[in-house]
Amino acid sequence: MAGAMGQRLAELIAQYEVPGAALAYLHQGELHEFAAGTLNADTGVETTTDSLFQIGSVSKVWTATMLVQLAERGTLTLDTPVIELLPEFKVADPEVTKTVTVRHLLSHTSGIDGDLFLDTGRGDDCVEKYVAACADLKQNHPIGATQSYCNSGFIVAGRILEKVYGKSWDDVLREQIVEPLGLTHTVTLPEDVLRYRAAMGHVEGGKTAPVWGLMRSAGPAGLICARPADVVAFGRAHLEGGLLKDPQAMWEPQVALPNPYTLGSHWGIGWILDEWSGHRIVSHGGNTIGQHAMLWIVPDTGTVVAVSANGGRSGAFTHAVATELFAELDGIEVPPVLGPPETPVEVDLERHAGVYERVGARVTMSVRDGALWCRMESTGALAGMSPPLELKTIPVDENTFVGREDGDPQWLSAVFYELADGTPYVHMGARATPKVS
Repeated sequence: MAGAMGQRLAELIAQYEVPGAALAYLHQGELHEFAAGTLNADTGVETTTDSLFQIGSVSKVWTATMLVQLAERGTLTLDTPVIELLPEFKVADPEVTKTVTVRHLLSHTSGIDGDLFLDTGRGDDCVEKYVAACADLKQNHPIGATQSYCNSGFIVAGRILEKVYGKSWDDVLREQIVEPLGLTHTVTLPEDVLRYRAAMGHVEGGKTAPVWGLMRSAGPAGLICARPADVVAFGRAHLEGGLLKDPQAMWEPQVALPNPYTLGSHWGIGWILDEWSGHRIVSHGGNTIGQHAMLWIVPDTGTVVAVSANGGRSGAFTHAVATELFAELDGIEVPPVLGPPETPVEVDLERHAGVYERVGARVTMSVRDGALWCRMESTGALAGMSPPLELKTIPVDENTFVGREDGDPQWLSAVFYELADGTPYVHMGARATPKVS
């Protein structure tokens, strides 16, 4: 398999229109590395195994790991209220301000609107300034009532690290994870990325992204740049030790995902949890502007896989890589992405029609020509980065729908559900969005 994977990777990036990709995996104690394509369509620079890619939200597990390190040392507990660690912390709901805990942040159950992307400058105080700006953030859902992906919560978690250590998140990351693991190709700041061969993101049409990366304040939620071998080394430390006394404690399910068809069935502490062919799977993915990364761990086989891509149909590409690789390495069948049922189902479409909105996104569900159409729009700071997406959806059952863009092999799923108090929500892309009209 190892010998053929280099050629197969090149074939897969061509199939999924990915400019360049790098792959590393640990299997039976041996590391394998592969690369294919180009890092930048404008320059034609070749992708190599030591190229740095933005790993996006995979960074969240690194931030969560450092909080768990503090818990193991007795500096805090996962159930310590955030305000005890950050007295200046505040959100719009005063009760949430007083009661939200570290565990809520790391399991995406705080309910705090999570997609505030705010440029607070390039200084070492950028995360501190970001947390101050959270004072106006409203609740996406009541605290602990459901799961909704929360970038904002992880930036707050990063600020806790800064407050405890008296250093920037970037410095804490280097001292607590990068240096102890001996990672030579893992950095966070663009001026450090420039020292290496690095990927540029690509957007629709294969064009290079309008900007290289996100604002520095998003660091704790998603600004690590690394080669896949370094990401594998991080994953391996969660199997074999080196960072935590009990890394498996992070694999304990904290909340079931209302939509289990997108990432996994449950969220742990930082990690996404699932089961494939009877094997526990621990993973996380990440997306930045035109870049995508995935990290998977199979605890009972010891296999760790990291793959990064810089554009194209990157989600379908990484799923295809996982499907072929895990079947070959461990005999594990990766579940196919949920698609339409073989036999069409008749459901009441009107009950789901309306506008669903949270910070950073507006989802409009409308019934047209006997189908439920979904229009997704980015709002706020990222509004100009991508055009609105409109999909015709197909019901799988009364509350589950799938849709995809023309030419896209990957289906997107939406699950409509209600909280305990009867409030209607739609769960898409790991986010809970309340119905507002």
